[in-house]
Amino acid sequence: MLRTIFIIGLLAFAGLFALKILFGILGGLFGLIFWLLGMAIPVLIVGVMVYILLRIFAPETAKDLRSKFGGE
Repeated sequence: MLRTIFIIGLLAFAGLFALKILFGILGGLFGLIFWLLGMAIPVLIVGVMVYILLRIFAPETAKDLRSKFGGE
């Protein structure tokens, strides 16, 4: 009985240690992903605004861009 309790305690300690190492490494990766996402959103917003302006003032250029990047 005492041996079983001791083994469960050791396994719990090993699991907590593994989680600490895993999230310590992956924490930086998650931070990098969220930083890149934060940088991509303003670029997307500016791109959409430029495309809308092109559709208003130069529809032929917007059509060329749509066919070039849209795959039509």
